[in-house]
Amino acid sequence: MSEKVKNILFIMCDQLRADYLSCYGHPTLHTPNIDGLARRGVIFDNAYVQSPVCGPSRMSYYTGRYMQSHGVSWNFVPLKAGEMTMGDHLRPLWVRSVLIGKTHMRADSAGISRLGIDPTSTVGVRIAECGFDPYERDDGIHPFSGHDPNPNYNQYLRDHGFGGDNPWEEWANTVVDAQGQHRSGWFLSHSHLPARVPAEHSETHYTTSRAMDFIDEAGDQPWLAHLSFIKPHWPYVAPAPYAGMYGAADFLPLVRANHELDNAHPVYQAMTEQRVSQAFAKPGIRESVLAGYMGLVKQIDDELGRLFAFLEARQLFENTMVVFCSDHGDFLGDHWLGEKEFFHQPVVRTPLIVYDPDPRANATRGTRCAALVESVDLAPTFLDVYGGNALPHVMDGTSLRPWLFGETPSKWREIVVCESDYSFQDVRIALQTPPIDAWLRMAFDGQWKYILCEGYRPMLFDLATDPNELVDLGESSNPEHRLQMQRLHEALFAWCRRPRQRVTVSDELIANTEVQARIAESGVLIGYVDEDDLIAQRQRFKPRYASHNPLVKQTLDRLAGTERAPQD
Repeated sequence: MSEKVKNILFIMCDQLRADYLSCYGHPTLHTPNIDGLARRGVIFDNAYVQSPVCGPSRMSYYTGRYMQSHGVSWNFVPLKAGEMTMGDHLRPLWVRSVLIGKTHMRADSAGISRLGIDPTSTVGVRIAECGFDPYERDDGIHPFSGHDPNPNYNQYLRDHGFGGDNPWEEWANTVVDAQGQHRSGWFLSHSHLPARVPAEHSETHYTTSRAMDFIDEAGDQPWLAHLSFIKPHWPYVAPAPYAGMYGAADFLPLVRANHELDNAHPVYQAMTEQRVSQAFAKPGIRESVLAGYMGLVKQIDDELGRLFAFLEARQLFENTMVVFCSDHGDFLGDHWLGEKEFFHQPVVRTPLIVYDPDPRANATRGTRCAALVESVDLAPTFLDVYGGNALPHVMDGTSLRPWLFGETPSKWREIVVCESDYSFQDVRIALQTPPIDAWLRMAFDGQWKYILCEGYRPMLFDLATDPNELVDLGESSNPEHRLQMQRLHEALFAWCRRPRQRVTVSDELIANTEVQARIAESGVLIGYVDEDDLIAQRQRFKPRYASHNPLVKQTLDRLAGTERAPQD
């Protein structure tokens, strides 16, 4: 543990693409405050999420476990009670873990009830909030409940004169058209229009202010504060002046080709036929959305500038690790798709910037790291910061601190993995796929991207020759392509074979324990020929505990010399 790191500020955006930040290459959307954080720390150029969907992706961040491990495969699927998160791991180290913003967590109410836990108790609330202590929960929309905004934010709006039955809907997500008419910001054609709410009372500003409130109130106990913005996720409406900042000259070129739809993979084809994908293919819709989307990104950067100045004034950069990331990206019309759900780079490759105040990180400040890293790496990184023992039998990820300190780990992953469950989508219905088979998995080694689609042929992209992923090689007869698919299929199969559910006993404990000798000590003698056989076992392993079985103890006491089994 480094004495320089006392706190962690864990910032996450929702649906933010890496290429819509200037430090990741956007030519006109300047994000100087996020860029400034990058100059203090490290940009990870090949950071990948474990799922292209909010809920499962976030659960992988919070648990350090793959979707296959934690079991949350889509937004409506609860994280089961008992699944440990970063808050649970850090609490014994006297670190307070708090939530300010969104998690997309759905509580395992059935599990909480079965275990007899009061859902309003401290333990019950933590189980329902991904292991965090909620300082300000704001998902914007809650599953199965329609428009269910943060009641505190709604009351805040009312207190500032923005009334109505649902001010969040009527002000933050309602726009004003050229004729002065109110229009719902949910409709994509209105995304370029300014929200009714002023910027200084918008949700992004409010959430940032609440993070500052927590930091001022935190006291001396070390903390991890998860500041989780709900933007630039839809509704893609930004307040003035952000709504009018960007136009057609600022939009990145549309990445799609007609031949993508020729003999397209059935699952991909079905995804292009979803309502949101069809909407983005209509004239003017992408342009309307991008105007709002880019304005929302710019507002987040400005708010982070306010937050970073706040940290600077309190000298908190001296002892606070700052992490900036996203739960996934957004197609924004690329590849004939809207939203997320599939594995092209704009969705699964996400921004990750880490500033570590530890002096050992001085060697890498302002640099970029090309290693393949995953969202599951953050939880073990945070555990490492506070001196906790690595938990490879629990967490699938690995601490990033060696990369931050300029060290190259002796062993690092050769592929990143991403998973998607389309059971809950119209795609499954259109394809008449049973829910148990509605799974997609990706293995990517930095060049070759292999996508396994249960019940269908695989897909393959070579990003060295096709960086925009416009040519699916899954049906290619080229020997090289077949070889790469076979190799990555086996790599994915090896990944699937790894045990991930034996979380209560570590590999280290097993490796350092003579299991059969311990069993014999308890008086359960399995497979021994006679007393001499037992004595030989005792001499070989020398267990620490004597048996309470009189006959076994008598045999052990027959050891040569004065050696006796130590007592409890």
